[in-house]
Amino acid sequence: MSVRVVVVDDRRLVAEALASALRVRGHRVLGAGAPIGRAADLVVGKQPDVLLLGSLEPDAPGALDPVLRIRRECPRVAVVVLGPVPRPRGVAAAFAAGARGYVRHDERIDGVERAMVKAKAGEAAVAPQLLREAFAELLNPSSGAQAEGARLAALLTEREADVLVRIVEGEDTRRIAAGLGVAPSTARTHVQRLLTKLGTASRLEAAALAVRTGLIEHLPAARRT
Repeated sequence: MSVRVVVVDDRRLVAEALASALRVRGHRVLGAGAPIGRAADLVVGKQPDVLLLGSLEPDAPGALDPVLRIRRECPRVAVVVLGPVPRPRGVAAAFAAGARGYVRHDERIDGVERAMVKAKAGEAAVAPQLLREAFAELLNPSSGAQAEGARLAALLTEREADVLVRIVEGEDTRRIAAGLGVAPSTARTHVQRLLTKLGTASRLEAAALAVRTGLIEHLPAARRT
């Protein structure tokens, strides 16, 4: 099923890449751009079936204001937020603002397509696990954060755990490489893989997430020393 869609992301290259992939798969892309503050204007002007809105911090104050405006002015348009996972509060914030779906930003293109089709049909496009996590954190923020930390820790390899500890301690790429006994290019690769697993866009965000969730405390003692 072809969908008329607008793609907006905090990162222009991401928006353009996703738009190109959707065009190749037969969807009608009416517009693509950045930053997400432009989303409402594009939607009002283009009147798509679906808006794909990529946000690095969907739970940040004001991040989803465009969704609120779209709900008021273009209620027919279905909004699907593409955001970090795990970020339960981001899921909750997206639906509270009026979005019809939430998809992790590293989802495969066929998963994004399924979400678009479901949202266009008026269905909620979100994985059940994400909803469970969102409700758990909203009902019990403390235990939700701890559960998130434990879950994240289980995702990491020993090397990635070492890298995270070093990032939290403020080490730069050169010091991380020296501590691991690898080349700086290899250290950068480890850092990027870690950021992807955590659903974060920067080392600073990864460190903040580790502190907020108590992630470090869930790592084996050897990784924390």
